[in-house]
Amino acid sequence: MSTPEPHAFAAAWVAAWNAHDVETVLDHFADDVVFTSPFAARLLPATQGVVRGKDALRAYWTEGLRRVPDLRFSVERVHAGVDVLVLGYRNQSGGVVDEVLRFVDGLVVEGHGTYLVDPPTAQAGV
Repeated sequence: MSTPEPHAFAAAWVAAWNAHDVETVLDHFADDVVFTSPFAARLLPATQGVVRGKDALRAYWTEGLRRVPDLRFSVERVHAGVDVLVLGYRNQSGGVVDEVLRFVDGLVVEGHGTYLVDPPTAQAGV
């Protein structure tokens, strides 16, 4: 199987993020990784939320840490698929996030940061 052991990966991932060690996080990513995130779209509008390649991902995450210096994650769930891990966590502001990571030969080749969407409010009279 191309995915790492799920809980060991999650522990290493969260430790690296909480240490703000971008290089250690990137050790798990392929050079040609594609990563999507609505946060990337806000932080770097030219990307339209799609970050291509390890160097671009490094730049995005480094800028993110610069702008969110108190960044901290707490892993709450880990899901495993055939070649996918999903890490469910809360960020420093209590936001609920799932990171979907697809692996090939033990490295992340595709990742997606997804954020909990509040349910729509009920319309009056419905």
